Amino acid sequence: MKKSASGVGAGVSKRVWARRTMRALLASSLVLVVGPMSGGASAEPKFTIDDSSFKCMQDMTAVRHFYVDNLLGHLPETVAVAQVGKGDYPEGSVLQLMPNEVMIKQAKGFNPATRDWEFFYIDVSPEGSKIYKRGFADVNNRLGLNCFTCHVKARPEFDFVCETDHGCDPIPVTRAMFGALQRADPRCKNQPPMSAEDQEALKQLGEIVKALTSKTN
Repeated sequence: MKKSASGVGAGVSKRVWARRTMRALLASSLVLVVGPMSGGASAEPKFTIDDSSFKCMQDMTAVRHFYVDNLLGHLPETVAVAQVGKGDYPEGSVLQLMPNEVMIKQAKGFNPATRDWEFFYIDVSPEGSKIYKRGFADVNNRLGLNCFTCHVKARPEFDFVCETDHGCDPIPVTRAMFGALQRADPRCKNQPPMSAEDQEALKQLGEIVKALTSKTN
């Protein structure tokens, strides 16, 4: 069998293993959050967000270790704030660290408690995206951690966005782990075989999710 540039065999068995690993991680995380959609916002949204609003992370704009987009066409403004690392994001801004977890900046006045951000937990597959939960007060991530509880600790100059030095509590996910998830986003087309490093990172993440899930049962 020929080797790819990453050193991983490009045979069917490797691709099947990668897809099964990704599905298992996504399925285990959905157990933590599936339920009716919730809001908690103080005003009605001023633009529509539905399943079609989300796309392959690799089709978004990479800034450091996360990806950004803008649903209202204000991408340059969103990228500018992300690159500086502080300041208020414009309406329509989309921020993603992992395929399942998204935060979107709604119109001004949507929810002062979250600086107008809304959190989403979505299911992703080769067929696209499906919103499983949205809002803020009871939206959890794949580790069972509450999005609002984490992001509310970000210092004001960071506009509710968490990075390592923004004041938010750390999460037990390494950059290798969420980088592997970004590259394994099943919505992205024509992906190369998964590298051995990404396979190992996803395996380690699976063990973390498994351990945290067992504590909640």
